[in-house]
Amino acid sequence: MNLDITNKNLYLLLPGKVSRVAQIYAHEHHVTIIEAMRRFYRSDTYKRLADETTKLWHYGPVALYQEFTDELKQKGNKYGSK
Repeated sequence: MNLDITNKNLYLLLPGKVSRVAQIYAHEHHVTIIEAMRRFYRSDTYKRLADETTKLWHYGPVALYQEFTDELKQKGNKYGSK
């Protein structure tokens, strides 16, 4: 069995990671899970997560959430504040 993570199989890990980040974001920012997922999927953090070469997929949900909120703060995005 091949246990290597590549760009061809990384998609298998993403739903669980996205789901947990969205749950944290929804709770912290008082938005629906669907809205939190939309915001995350549109982010540069998600683009980096979906690229195996960044190794961001090694991160747990709290670290990914921190990356995401840091990105929003840097951009001055309206989603970056509660």
